[in-house]
Amino acid sequence: MAGMDGGRPSIYPTLLYADAKAAIRQLTEAFGFTELSVYESEDGTVMHAELVQGAGAVMLGSKGRGGVFDTAMKDAGPTGVYVVVDDVDAHHQRAVDHGAEILMPPTDQDYGSRDYLARDAEGNVWSFGTYAPESGA
Repeated sequence: MAGMDGGRPSIYPTLLYADAKAAIRQLTEAFGFTELSVYESEDGTVMHAELVQGAGAVMLGSKGRGGVFDTAMKDAGPTGVYVVVDDVDAHHQRAVDHGAEILMPPTDQDYGSRDYLARDAEGNVWSFGTYAPESGA
């Protein structure tokens, strides 16, 4: 696929959480991400974490950890992230089973995708669906 380097995504949504450890738990348990790496400071602050889902990945860390990115994100609002999954209904059920806030149940879209929306514990909106755009590059 164009835009990939050795099978690695070339775009990574990057989020900061007040409770990054709880976010990692929710993303892995409710949304099916796999923890690739987590780096913590001596006091347990998550400095950087990488979670994967299919061929995509997200990076996250703790708010208030310092540094240029943390400062830049200080007043940023929640973000939206779209994740391609094979079985939307099973993925949705997993999220429901783990108490995720569902904003839209699995829905067939006019453009051929089936997807649902959920909100994580800190307000970010996650869309999970079958639509996988071609980069055209």
